[in-house]
Amino acid sequence: MSFYDTDAILTDAQKLPCTFNLDVPGLGYLDGNPGEAIAANTKLELPLWLGMMLTVANANNPTKPPLVTLDFPAPLQSRVMNALEADPKSVDLRAQSPHFYSLGARVLELFEDEAVVGVLLKTFAMRAAEIADHANNPSGALGGGEGAEFLRGLDEMERDLFRRAHEGGKGVRGWVVGLKGLG
Repeated sequence: MSFYDTDAILTDAQKLPCTFNLDVPGLGYLDGNPGEAIAANTKLELPLWLGMMLTVANANNPTKPPLVTLDFPAPLQSRVMNALEADPKSVDLRAQSPHFYSLGARVLELFEDEAVVGVLLKTFAMRAAEIADHANNPSGALGGGEGAEFLRGLDEMERDLFRRAHEGGKGVRGWVVGLKGLG
C-alpha cells in the first residue's frame, strides 16, 4: 500500500465490527461518550486501520488478550459469500463496498479463510471475463442502458480493469487501422 494511494486510504477507512475484550479508559469517544471508558464486550464498528491497531496493541505481551477482536465486515460475511458462490455476476459489488476486492485483501491479511479466498478468486475471474467482453464491445459497454447498469455494479478495481481493457482495445483498433493505411 502506498501512502498516497487514495483507494488504499478509502479501503482502510471502511468499518469493521469489533468487540472490546477489556475495559479501555479514555476511549469512550469512539462510542459517543467522551471522557468515559469503553467497557469489555462493547461492540463497535471501527475503521479497518483503527481496528487493526487496537488488535495488535497488546501483541508484545502474550499474557494479555488483544484490546479488540475483529469480525468479518458485512461485505465478506456468509450472506454475500453464498450469493457470490451461486452467481458471481449477479451481485452488485459496489453496493457491498466500493473497494470490495481491496477490502477482502486487507481483511484476509488478518484472517486465514481459504473458503473466502476461493470465492473471491472465482468471482474476480468470472467477472473479469464479462468486464473484458463489455469493454471490447463498443456498442454495449458505453452506450447506456444495460451497459451503464453493468458499470454501476462494479467495484473500483473492476472499474479500473474495464477502463484499461477499453483503452487497450481502442489502441489495438487504432493500430490496425494505421497498418491498413500503410498498405
